[in-house]
Amino acid sequence: MGTLSFSFDTDKLQKRSDEITKGVDRAPGRSLLYTTGRIKRPADMDKPFIAVCNSYIEIVPGHVHLRELADIAKEEIRKAGGVPFEFNTIGVDDGIAMGHIGMRYSLPSRELIADAAETVINAHWFDGVLFMPNCDKITPGMLMAAARTNVPVVFVSGGPMKAGLDPHGKAITLSNMFEAVGAFKDGKLSREDFLEMEQNACPSCGSCAGMFTANSMNCLMEALGMALPFNGTALAILKQRRELVRQAARRVVAVVKQGLTPREIMTKEAFEDIYAADMAMGGSTNTVLHGLAIAHEAGVDYTEKDINRIAKRTPHIAKIAPSSHWTMEDVHRAGGMPAIMNELIEMGGDVFHPDRPSVTGKTIRENVLGHHSQDEAVIRPVAKAYSPVGGLAVLYGNIAKNGSVIKSAGVDPTITTFTGKAVCFDSHDAAVKGIDGGAVKKGDVVVIRYEGPKGGPGMPEMLNPTADIIERGLEKDVALITDGRFSGATHGICIGHVSTEAASGGEIALIRNGDRIHIDLVRRTVDLLVSDEELRQRRRELPPCTPKVKQGYLARYQALVTSADTGGVMVGYDQLLKAANELQ
Repeated sequence: MGTLSFSFDTDKLQKRSDEITKGVDRAPGRSLLYTTGRIKRPADMDKPFIAVCNSYIEIVPGHVHLRELADIAKEEIRKAGGVPFEFNTIGVDDGIAMGHIGMRYSLPSRELIADAAETVINAHWFDGVLFMPNCDKITPGMLMAAARTNVPVVFVSGGPMKAGLDPHGKAITLSNMFEAVGAFKDGKLSREDFLEMEQNACPSCGSCAGMFTANSMNCLMEALGMALPFNGTALAILKQRRELVRQAARRVVAVVKQGLTPREIMTKEAFEDIYAADMAMGGSTNTVLHGLAIAHEAGVDYTEKDINRIAKRTPHIAKIAPSSHWTMEDVHRAGGMPAIMNELIEMGGDVFHPDRPSVTGKTIRENVLGHHSQDEAVIRPVAKAYSPVGGLAVLYGNIAKNGSVIKSAGVDPTITTFTGKAVCFDSHDAAVKGIDGGAVKKGDVVVIRYEGPKGGPGMPEMLNPTADIIERGLEKDVALITDGRFSGATHGICIGHVSTEAASGGEIALIRNGDRIHIDLVRRTVDLLVSDEELRQRRRELPPCTPKVKQGYLARYQALVTSADTGGVMVGYDQLLKAANELQ
């Protein structure tokens, strides 16, 4: 079955929603539509039906205010000539889910969100969608649904939270709170200060205040062309956020009438530009995972190898928490994504493709024209870049033949290579216990495996182990590699997304305690210093991996998910058919 999309013809007034509103046979459905209270009069049946895909959920701080924002949006949609219908998706708060079984549901929730949005949009033939995400997996899940359904859309997120304050009045974010756990365990932080930080690290609604995954994705939506300027940086509590919602609501009705679909915006050049923007701002490593998944849904052929090519030509011009003390409100004050993108555009060459369409009705170039950094300490000019190459890198080697990802912007600039002795753990929990117990020392490379998409299952984040390492003063002296992933709050010599993962027989499963591992950030390699013959012998001795989960959603996810280097997308029909034929 082909992609469900449409072209709005202003003469014939053909709309997707005509499928459920026109003709004698649709009278029962029209009766139900009147019952909802959204249809006030027969003339409303001729207006575009606009879904408001809201991710309001009371246990996620980034989303607790979306109930109010959705009401603002629906009022504006009706004023603009559309009929709004709100529906909700689920959401997982990574910070709350961190360090226990809940984190194994985080990445898989992305697929549920995409599937749920697709289901509602296509089952009810909506003409357009206003997506309202904010946190980690919700934004990419909705972007995947937008690409899949290819119905005209506009995105507006809930915005970042204010930075918190530590007992000394210093700005802090959630990443500082995770690191405070290690400091408290190590006796470096008093109980009183620890409790004060706990109650003040997250002082308002909104996505966590650093350039973590949620804010990285919400910023990159501007570069992609799916959201309005300042979507990624205007704080959740600002009046500007509410005005952005009003503007986005009006724009979605206009985009429907224009007939501009997501796949017209989500081109290969657009994905090159989101990675260029990511390199410039030093965003989360999770953007690699999500960008590849969104490209897959959009039918764009994009791989991790393309990302290194982008990194080589893109300067790193902003270091935001956790890589510095600057927070999202500092980025907004300094000019936000328009200033960052305009800096790249003014470089010229092929660093950025600014003449692409966007949901604003203007090109990306027009969206950011005239925007420059208002604080060069926060957003540097290219001439004063932290590095001439981007803040993310994909590393390859004999333990990452299909790639691995590091946030090079979060590594101390004095470190270009690291060689150390492997200390292996077969789970996140075992690693935390080992680090707390003193099993990890200077010069070690912590290996955490069987935590990939299949092995986890769900590819949980390794924020607790990395935070423990940092707070023990080992940030420059210990590296960590994993087939799991990291929070955007992670920094240090931390390599994730190692592919192929251990649960699928990847080489990371062959590492043994005491093996030496060499990391080269310049050559972008990560290698186990063991002979090929020894690795072949270890593979012969490697026992098969037993699935950790046998029932429920995680069991199904475990069976169908693909590798991190593909974006961790689910196996498609063609792949399932091929596997079935191979079994016959």
